[in-house]
Amino acid sequence: MRASAFHITTLKEAPNDAEIASHRLMMRSGMIRKLAGGIYNYMPLGLRVIRKIENIIRQEMDAAGALELLMPVVQPAELWIESGRWEQYGPELLRMKDRHGRDFVLQPTSEEVITDIARNEIQSWRQLPVNFYHIQTKFRDERRPRFGVMRGREFTMKDAYSFDRDVAGAQKSYQVMFDAYMKIFNRLGLKFRAVSADTGSIGGSQSHEFQVIADIGEDLIVYDPATDFAANIELAAAPCLIAQRAAPSEHVAEVSTPGASKCSAVAEMLKVPLSSTIKSIVLTTEPKDKPAVIWLLLLRGDHDMNEIKVGKIPGLKDGFRMATDEEIIEHFGCKPGYLGPVKTIKPVKVIADLTVANMSDFVCGANREDFHIQGVNWGRDLPEPELVTDLRNVVEGDPAPSGVGSLAIQRGIEVGHVFYLGTKYSEALKATFLDEGGRPALMEMGCYGIGVTRIVGAAIEQNHDDKGIIWTKTIAPFEVVVCGLGWGKSEAVREQAETIYTALKQRGIDVILDDRDLRPGIMFAEWELIGVPLRVTVGDRGLAEGIVELLSRKNPDPTKIPVQDCVDQIIDALKQY
Repeated sequence: MRASAFHITTLKEAPNDAEIASHRLMMRSGMIRKLAGGIYNYMPLGLRVIRKIENIIRQEMDAAGALELLMPVVQPAELWIESGRWEQYGPELLRMKDRHGRDFVLQPTSEEVITDIARNEIQSWRQLPVNFYHIQTKFRDERRPRFGVMRGREFTMKDAYSFDRDVAGAQKSYQVMFDAYMKIFNRLGLKFRAVSADTGSIGGSQSHEFQVIADIGEDLIVYDPATDFAANIELAAAPCLIAQRAAPSEHVAEVSTPGASKCSAVAEMLKVPLSSTIKSIVLTTEPKDKPAVIWLLLLRGDHDMNEIKVGKIPGLKDGFRMATDEEIIEHFGCKPGYLGPVKTIKPVKVIADLTVANMSDFVCGANREDFHIQGVNWGRDLPEPELVTDLRNVVEGDPAPSGVGSLAIQRGIEVGHVFYLGTKYSEALKATFLDEGGRPALMEMGCYGIGVTRIVGAAIEQNHDDKGIIWTKTIAPFEVVVCGLGWGKSEAVREQAETIYTALKQRGIDVILDDRDLRPGIMFAEWELIGVPLRVTVGDRGLAEGIVELLSRKNPDPTKIPVQDCVDQIIDALKQY
């Protein structure tokens, strides 16, 4: 490839809406161009990166025994109605009608379609197990698309779906895909963690996310530095921080706390540790054909509620909302900020976090504006909670599950997700096969996604500097660029650059020759912005000494190498990159 024949259009400045590094650098390097909010054209440079990612994914999926097919972007609504997700999925599902008034969706995922394929194509246990995958455009109508390809509306995704005869087979298929994903992300050259995760809207009972480590990541990953344990903060179990409840040592007393509606303000005013205060969160559930139920959740003042965990509590798993001011006043007698479990006006269901259940002599709201109660103890001053369970987010320094050391937290960008689905979709869509006894049985399913275009953004977030992108060699748009200085004036430069370029191509290196006759500063700045791993500079001055310059994008200092064996040295440097 010659630069003069390739479409290279870099920008000095990124658009104002480019908030994060990957968005800015993809725009500036000419990888993408915005068409509409969350929708981008992938220009030749960006598409080369995407295709390399896809090739690695295909190679590992094929090696794992998965079979590639291609499912449509547009899907009939009937399948989504049949699965129950037509109503459940929410506004991110883009719905449309054709000229005959029939409902369709622009697919965000393909569980329904692949299950329809399976129920029509698979009849016998002899056809199982099987795993189908495709790499296809997806669309999710994000309310606020942002961060370029990191949270766009249209994106490319690899999704795979396994079908098995039984749970044991499905678990084996899950492990095969987990192992394939580990190989994929290692080959991409990314720093990542595989973490236990919640199954979310896809459903199922087992799930792992693959998170690329980056400061800009929207997800918080909890991990144990001493072991392999890692989990999304939504799923990480928060331990009880008090081994045993101490006996009361204080008298209960109502104290004035004017204007202190936050636990931090109460602790400061009363000169007590924040960890001795109790935070009250009031939720409402509305069972069908029954009166609304008010729930009081109690957490330590320095802890935050984990909505995913709360959503799995019996009685709350079917949906809950924050209680209104009117409901709070009706049950507690005062407005939020001074609520507590002592002497509520009407009965409420009290749920305590594990740590809260073992606290003694704590501070909580008095259900009276500008007042709190100090020295409160379970059993003596109020009944034991109806339920004690894990309600909170893990915090840095919590004890590790191994019992040795403490947990740490870092940010990550989700780029892959594997789910064990069980029979969630096969039961809804009646996808059965005949077992060895000739009896119909539901297929056990798993699904496995990789955000192809999101990987591009995640890789840049993890690898860039003030000059531009720093690609890993496996997904860089080109592995090597050969820059000829004074191209239009020096025949010697042209001949030597052409010789190096041709030799590298013959050795299977993905190389581009910059023959545009640009000034060195402009040329070098462009390739630093684009992030090609190795730059070879050919100039008259160096040729007079019998050398060319080799520069790694990771190293600011060029190396002078002899012309006669420069190709071998370039290839050796690429192997070590």
